[in-house]
Amino acid sequence: MYATALGDGAELCPLEPWQAREFLDHMDRGREFIGRYVGLPDLVTDLESSRAHLQRYADRAAADTGRICGIRLDGELVGGVLLPRLDTAQGTAEAGCWLEPAASGRGLVTRACRVLIDWAVRERGVHRVEWRVDPENTASIAVARRLGMTREGVLRGDFLYRGVRRDTEVWSVLAPEWQGA
Repeated sequence: MYATALGDGAELCPLEPWQAREFLDHMDRGREFIGRYVGLPDLVTDLESSRAHLQRYADRAAADTGRICGIRLDGELVGGVLLPRLDTAQGTAEAGCWLEPAASGRGLVTRACRVLIDWAVRERGVHRVEWRVDPENTASIAVARRLGMTREGVLRGDFLYRGVRRDTEVWSVLAPEWQGA
């Protein structure tokens, strides 16, 4: 398997369906922390759902409509970054992330997102990358800022999450801004 070094013993590599057990174990370790703002732990609850989730992204990768990559720290899966939406015809993508609590505060997500966004812009010709975040998720907002994104606004009452209506902040970076940074 190929990997991109992120420094400090960390690397970014694809997540694939054959890694479903490891992915589930990772979700179990960070389930409560990750689930505060990200619905991933609600989707990945057992081995079957873990495999199915990774297969959906394998299918998206094959169709060039999305990607999912794991962040490994000293060989252990501790988080990830993804493009849940990739539309090369329109030149748009949405980026996202998650991380176990033990790996937070090290800049891993920012470094991993830089690799993924750079790939989307330079290799796939994406013009606009969006970052959608709960306004209470200050760590994710800090990542958007470090990535040079601009806050565009708030979608009020945008989605229902665990029975509570939540807002969504929309941040973005355009290819000329990314390439000029």
